[in-house]
Amino acid sequence: MKEKSIKGTTYKLPGSLTKFQEEMYVHLINWKWENISKDPGYYNYKGSEIEYDAILPKSYKNDFPLIYPSILKELKHHKEIFQFKFHQHFNHMASSQAANVNLFLPILMHPQVNDILKLLKPDFKSLATTELYKGFRIEYWDGNSNSERGLLKDHSSLSGTDSDIAIAYYNHKDELCLWLVEHKLTEKEFTECGGFKSKDRDKSKHFCEKSFSEIKLNKNYCFHHSFKGREYWNLTDANQSFFINHSKHDSCPFKGGMNQLWRNQLLGFALEKEEKFKEVYFSVVKHPDNKALYKSINQYNDLINDNIKFSVFDSKDFINAASKINDTELKIWIDWYKGLYKI
Repeated sequence: MKEKSIKGTTYKLPGSLTKFQEEMYVHLINWKWENISKDPGYYNYKGSEIEYDAILPKSYKNDFPLIYPSILKELKHHKEIFQFKFHQHFNHMASSQAANVNLFLPILMHPQVNDILKLLKPDFKSLATTELYKGFRIEYWDGNSNSERGLLKDHSSLSGTDSDIAIAYYNHKDELCLWLVEHKLTEKEFTECGGFKSKDRDKSKHFCEKSFSEIKLNKNYCFHHSFKGREYWNLTDANQSFFINHSKHDSCPFKGGMNQLWRNQLLGFALEKEEKFKEVYFSVVKHPDNKALYKSINQYNDLINDNIKFSVFDSKDFINAASKINDTELKIWIDWYKGLYKI
């Protein structure tokens, strides 16, 4: 933690922030001070309680002050049915999980949801409200308990591949489809490969420096395949034409930020194989001023040759689509969201 004076005000901030992150943190802290509390929250680091202005005080934890009030009841009901985990930093002003809920649920629960989403997704006809939880599911994967490993065989009580939100819908052929979304607020990178850095990785047989083609031929080069028994490379092999430009990479393309994009895409392929959903698409939705993510996004788009199964939106795109609906309830939410998240 560092204390930094900005325009005459002292803020307790993390030690290493990008320019965009610092601007967002200061804005979010100011919003917190004005709308919730001026008291700092605490982060436990190696047994020490460290003050941070961007964390909510513990006394507010059960009040959900970061959640748009009109969706809180639905959020709680959803969690009763699908036991997703609130992230460790859910009560942090820069919580991407909270921002994801605040962006999507007011749209998905609105009577004119179809009119909004079809402005963003050309194949979208209508929300499949009898699927998942009223047509969507937060922190989606194909299971719903800690005893299940999932289609990718990577789920546990602590980790696993999931999408921040999944939206079930009917396309113009009345086929049931699924839209997986990874939402980012201030993060400067996607989740990187845990196997590459794992202390359990045997560097004498787990060769991350091998190319896509080499790993495909000997999947045991990959720690996740050999040591963890995950389905990543089996699904990649079955869908290798999707990663058409893999030869541009001398080593495994998925060691860095592309890893999270890859795993979400593989979840889509696994779901299509189950044949419940005719098509599964995957999108990243990010804050419009978050430019740091473009490095991995551009690398991934190059790897897949801009395949339409993957797309990128700014949160502002959803706000603009909703604003085209002349509705007072939506306008109140839009003003609230833009004020909180500096849109």
